[in-house]
Amino acid sequence: MTFKDEFYLDEKDGLTFFRSSNLSAKHIFSTRLGGVSTESHLSSLNLNSDRGDRDENVAENLRRFTRVLGSDTDHFVSASQVHSTDIRIVDISDAGRHFYAIDGFITREKGIVISVSIADCAPILLEDPNRRIIGALHAGWRGTASGIAAKGVDIFRSLGSDIRDIRVAIGPCIHACCYEVGADFYESVLSLQGEKFSNKYVKAGKNGAFYTDIAAMNCSLLLDAGISFENISVCSRCTCCENELFFSHRASHGLRGTMKAAIVL
Repeated sequence: MTFKDEFYLDEKDGLTFFRSSNLSAKHIFSTRLGGVSTESHLSSLNLNSDRGDRDENVAENLRRFTRVLGSDTDHFVSASQVHSTDIRIVDISDAGRHFYAIDGFITREKGIVISVSIADCAPILLEDPNRRIIGALHAGWRGTASGIAAKGVDIFRSLGSDIRDIRVAIGPCIHACCYEVGADFYESVLSLQGEKFSNKYVKAGKNGAFYTDIAAMNCSLLLDAGISFENISVCSRCTCCENELFFSHRASHGLRGTMKAAIVL
């Protein structure tokens, strides 16, 4: 099943980023372009302070990033991610906070910028334009197989969303062309989602290796949660293939900067 790719490359104030026409709220999927970081592996829009960058560079990069959204870092919410399914509902009192051990945010309040960090994992932005609810989820393979996308949908519904109104954009991430995994990966997904799911999304390749596509896995789980096919958009760009445009943990063997996806009402 091929999902629509409604993503387009955009530029503003020197930043190069992706947006999806599937979402009406202001949002951004950053690339590695448009910042002030100078180390070769961080050049140039590194958005996290745990990669060996200078604090003042990260601060300026975040200022530029949030400015594209018409906001500022005082209204920015972020987290140290642990590949869990823990999602926090936040409000304007949380503006400017950094949370620990959280992999997603949901809010229904104007002005608060919710974000997730990425460098191969799938960034998932959600929106109910009628109820005015937005979400940002970080989905690595473990969070994906553990069902973080479906959990996000459940929280939207608990806040009053009609399942038919929820729209989803899955941003740039590593795809099956590059995401080689081991047999232990298959066994883990098998234990979390069952044999049918594992056989469909973890494919055997050459030399006994397996390949998987976390974007496709999340799409399947979103459909199972009730999101309509027409309301899901998937960026086809692979972060590992295009590491001149994206930071990629796999391509750089961990020596890299960090991108972010964010959304604001």
